[in-house]
This record gives sequence, structure tokens and C-alpha cells, in this order.
Amino acid sequence: MPRWIFPLIILLAIILIVEIYAFQAFKTISKNKFVRFSFLFLSLAVYVNFLITMLTYSRSDGQTPQFQMAVGLLLTFTIPKLVIIIMLFGEDMYRWIAKGISAISSGETKSLPSRRKFISQLALGLAAIPFASFIYGIIQGKYNYKVIKYQLSFKDLPDAFDGFTITQISDIHSGSFTNKEKIQYGVDLINQQKSDIMLFTGDIVNNTADEMNDWIDVFDKLEAKEGKYSILGNHDYGDYIDWKSPEDKKDNFKAVKDIHKKIGFDLLLDEHRYLEKDGQKIALLGVENWGKGFNQAGDLQKASANIKKEDFKILMSHDPSHWEEKVKKDDFNYHLTLSGHTHGLQMGIEIPGWFKWSPSQFVYKQWAGLYEEAGRFINVNRGFGYHAFPGRVGIWPEITVIELKKA
Repeated sequence: MPRWIFPLIILLAIILIVEIYAFQAFKTISKNKFVRFSFLFLSLAVYVNFLITMLTYSRSDGQTPQFQMAVGLLLTFTIPKLVIIIMLFGEDMYRWIAKGISAISSGETKSLPSRRKFISQLALGLAAIPFASFIYGIIQGKYNYKVIKYQLSFKDLPDAFDGFTITQISDIHSGSFTNKEKIQYGVDLINQQKSDIMLFTGDIVNNTADEMNDWIDVFDKLEAKEGKYSILGNHDYGDYIDWKSPEDKKDNFKAVKDIHKKIGFDLLLDEHRYLEKDGQKIALLGVENWGKGFNQAGDLQKASANIKKEDFKILMSHDPSHWEEKVKKDDFNYHLTLSGHTHGLQMGIEIPGWFKWSPSQFVYKQWAGLYEEAGRFINVNRGFGYHAFPGRVGIWPEITVIELKKA
């Protein structure tokens, strides 16, 4: 028996249980057979569409809009059903326990109490919340750009840079875009911040350089008074698709790097630049991608060559695990690190200043927003674009503006 048969049987059993519970709840709001079978047909169509997409999907194509939509529909119709099964399974446990207690106390075996209609309807009502959220996230949420501003103070910031502003964007993922008007709105919002410099922290494409062809005339309009600088992300290396030859992959990588020049960014590949004002300077460093457990191309020591320890330093490193594993512990003192990569998983719950949660936090210690340890900061940008799931739910696309202040 092939090794994949048993996991497949388990998966199908889980899907069957989820669908049985969901259908039991749905029956409480409609006795019309046409409505009920429409519900079953729609659920089956989502699974079949996903299965066909996966069977016909080729890694050489990268993540197509069809692939992303299949994933989006699967999540939209499955996650709400998990809410239903949690509530109904919980009530089933209560019913079985009540039956057991009754049998012990009376000595008689009684029939299982019937499920309360109210519980099923309540489960459906609660499930409607994530369902509506996912629909909104796919249609509009992925364009719900938010400008998030921070003011950071440092004792050793050169006086000339007091009030210096940085706009950070990250994870464009141009291969996912479909609406030029909405993307243009996001670019205009970036320019409205009128920051001194603009920093892009990686993943300009999903996989191939040609994904950016239709968007160069949009992103080359980005403006910053003192310059625009960028680094690479893990997707920019073309590691996630099958290439016909190593030469094709190499040519694509060169083309991806050339995109940065076409849109006016200075791409830093384990390099640094000094930013100067009134005879004073700060160091801006950019490393290639470095992720915990994969694609550790970045060389922090190479990027820091010829920089003094006492220099004020801003580091661009795509994956925040680099900061957690290497940067924050380095006694060379990198004052501010700017990352992206996580997207906050593009779904979660955020109440600014009160609460922040996403499944992303189970993978990354720093997954969205500003973090500080021992006077060293990292900002993890939630990303401008989207990937895999064609939407955003609760974790909105981000434009970060950071103002540096002399403490």
C-alpha cells in the first residue's frame, strides 16, 4: 500500500465529519430540499475545484490566480465549518455526559437527548462571521492599505538625523496582482507620506521576473527625497518552481535584480551605503535573504565591512528570524532592523494597542509590528501585496513610516 493512502483516508474522514456536522446545523434553518442540496453541492464543488487545481498544477507555472482562488475558496468555506463543529461537538459531549449521569443515577438506559435547535442556529450565526470576513478579505481586504507610524528615539542618533523619516514597504508579490487601479491607489498612498528615504524589504515577485512587467510603470512612480533602497526576499530567488535548466533560473534571478533598477531602487546585496546630512552620517545595510532553516544567503559580516561599531546602523533583512537568531545578539549593535516576509499570515485579529493574534505567531516570534530588546528594534512589515491566499482578513496591507528622534 502506498504511504500516502493512510493520510489520505484520515483527511477524507475529517472532511466527512466536518461536512456532516455543518449539514446538520444547516438543516435547522431550512427544510427546503433544494436549498439543502444546493449547500451540499456548493461544498462538494469547492473540494472538487481544489482537487482538480492541485492535480493540474505545475510548479513551473508558479502560483497562478486560479491556484490562489482555489485556496481562497477552500479556506472561505472550510474555516467557518470548523466553528460549527466545535460548537456542535461540544454539545454532543454534553449530551453523552448527561445521558451517562442519568443512566448511573436511575439505573436505566435512556435515549440520547435531542440536539437543541438554538445551538445549531447559534453555531451558524457565529460561522457567518469568518465566512463574511473571508469574502470581504478576497474582494476588498487585500487593498485595505494602512499607514502605520512609529517614532523611535536613540541617544546616539546623529543630530542631523533628528526627525529623519523612513517609509518601509515589503512583500509586493506582483505576480498576485489583478487590479491596477487599486495598486495605483496604494502607490499614491506611499508617496503621500513624503519620507526622506524609502526602503523595500524584499519579495518583489512570487517567482519569475516577468510577473512585474505590467507593474513597472506603476512602481517606478515611487518617490523619496533622499533615495530608495531595497533588498531581496526568499521568493526573488526562484526557488519555488521547477526550471527547465539551471541557466533559466540564473537568467531569471538576474532579471529580478534588474527590476529594482527599472523602478529606481538601489539594490543592496550584502552591502551598505552611508546616508549623509550636514557632515554627519548613518549606515544603511542590506543583506540577501537569511531565514532560519532555509536559504541563508545573507552575509551580515560582508555587509558590515568598513562600518564602525559606533556608527548608527539601519539594517534591511527580509526574514525576521534573522534578527531573532543572529542580529539582536550581535555586539556590533544594529540599532534598527526592517523586515517583512511573514505577511502576518494575511489573517488574524488586531485591535491596535490592545490585542494582536495570528497563526503566524506560532512560527515567528516577531511576526508583525514593532519589537524591542535591549534598545534594539525590529519592525516586521505586514506586506504590501498578498500570496497564496488571495486576500487579507484582519491583517491589512501595510505602509510603515518611522521617524527617528534624538533621545
